[in-house]
Amino acid sequence: MEVHASVVGLDIAESVFQVHAADAARRPVIRRNLRREEVETLFRRLRPCLVALEACPGSHFWARLLRDIGHDVRLLPAQYVRPYVKTNKNDAADAEAICEAVTRPTMRFVPIKEEMQQEVLVLHRVREMLIRQRTQLTNAIPGHLTEFGISAPNRAHNIGLLTKVIEDEDFEELPAVARHALRYLVEQLREVKTKLFRIDRDLMAVVERSDACRRLMTIPGVGVVTATALVSSMRAVRLQIGPPFRRVAWVCSETAFHGW
Repeated sequence: MEVHASVVGLDIAESVFQVHAADAARRPVIRRNLRREEVETLFRRLRPCLVALEACPGSHFWARLLRDIGHDVRLLPAQYVRPYVKTNKNDAADAEAICEAVTRPTMRFVPIKEEMQQEVLVLHRVREMLIRQRTQLTNAIPGHLTEFGISAPNRAHNIGLLTKVIEDEDFEELPAVARHALRYLVEQLREVKTKLFRIDRDLMAVVERSDACRRLMTIPGVGVVTATALVSSMRAVRLQIGPPFRRVAWVCSETAFHGW
């Protein structure tokens, strides 16, 4: 017997998913859990309908897949779903709450990110992590050297000088055991800098194939990092670079921008 689902709430997880589907009268027609490999099969059997998921890690992948099958897919912020949970939090209750929340006329949705957008966001997040590591290392190396009376003014800019001190076997003020340990940090710092260079090169490649990025970079103060972060986080709409958008881009370029 064919199931006529009008709206479906899908609670995703690592391996077991929960489905709650209702018909046009909001009567439940499906309540079941699915293994990961069963999800696509079920939704291919359903007629095109409204499908809702909570915005969470992995949700954009499933949203794209279900959208390509032919369903009208919506992503809901988790905080907007929570008020519709009727009982103790569990997968079945969450799926039912998602199914209920998506039908609310005032509900707000999260735009579905395309694969290219997520690729660029990964670059930005890895870049941000590497920058934090670089900062930790450039603080740690001078800090350890200070314990032996070795210091340099403006430590971050003189990290190269301090590195030479660590690598200089003839510099006797630094004990051998400490020198050996600090060389690990020097090697790690070089690796981090190399990886940052490669990521910046990858971001430049994104700019070369993105007309929207190139247009954004015509705005004073907008460089590769800001342009790629903005494009990877915006809706897939035609880019209109007017005065309000210039102000937003300027603010982003003036702050410590970390990739949206």
